[in-house]
Amino acid sequence: MDPVRAIADAVLYEGYLLWPYRRSATKNQRRWTFGGVYPRAHSERHPDDRATLLTECLLEGGGGFDVSVRFLHVVARQVMRGDEPVDELTAGGERHLSWDEATERELGPGPIAIAAGSSTEPVPGGAIVRCWEGLRGAIAVSAEPVAEGVRRVSVEVSNTTPWDGDDREEALRRTFCSTHVVLRATGGGAFVSQTDPPEHLRAAAAGCRNEGAWPVLVEGREVVLASPIILEDHPRIAPESPGDLFDGGEIDQMLVLNILSLTDAEKAEMRDSDSRAREILERTEALTPEQLMRLHGAIRELVAR
Repeated sequence: MDPVRAIADAVLYEGYLLWPYRRSATKNQRRWTFGGVYPRAHSERHPDDRATLLTECLLEGGGGFDVSVRFLHVVARQVMRGDEPVDELTAGGERHLSWDEATERELGPGPIAIAAGSSTEPVPGGAIVRCWEGLRGAIAVSAEPVAEGVRRVSVEVSNTTPWDGDDREEALRRTFCSTHVVLRATGGGAFVSQTDPPEHLRAAAAGCRNEGAWPVLVEGREVVLASPIILEDHPRIAPESPGDLFDGGEIDQMLVLNILSLTDAEKAEMRDSDSRAREILERTEALTPEQLMRLHGAIRELVAR
């Protein structure tokens, strides 16, 4: 996989679903906690839930840049028995649970106008109906010179989705969840580290505003990832990792061992809660002893003193 995409996906799904990866787990009752850009009316009532995300960084040299904004759009998954909505349905030996999923959105600069919609998946004895709310907003991009050969690039994401209520779960269905920004220099330009800028650009870097995201260099100086989770420049996915676990703050080995220690009933609920949770379980149970040992630890480099 493209290393930039791998890091961006890790940010996108951070906290999507946490161990023990079950619908009933307390920590999974309040999801989508990172990088939310909420409807303006909700944000006015709850100022800690922002309605805009702003990131700024410096670009040296000529050429242009591309901007893409990625986020998760909450999708309500409702199980139906005939025409009756139910919490769960067992059909054909498989249990289906009502809950929330998410679909990825990736957009460029300009207006955001995603229509509400639904889809129906027939299952024996009923159906799974997935619904999503419409989203409105804008991605505004600008660049202005701050020194000779240096521009300050600004990207602002705003959510103007109509909303009139005080239910956070309903507001989340109209939120740009886990929002982050990817900037790519084109034509020979190079971004400047916002974390450790060169001395002659420190003042210009200090003048950059970042609200709800922090930009880091990802691939050389050609790509920047502005993430709601503060990362260091040039972050990497550990090569020992068996795959996404949606919790970068934990240790893969610990999460893998915890998954393997679940009871059969707990694993069944994990499998039925979410398709991504099912993939984690199946991948974890298929790990070989050698792969498990690789999670025990690694020395990246030795430095003589």
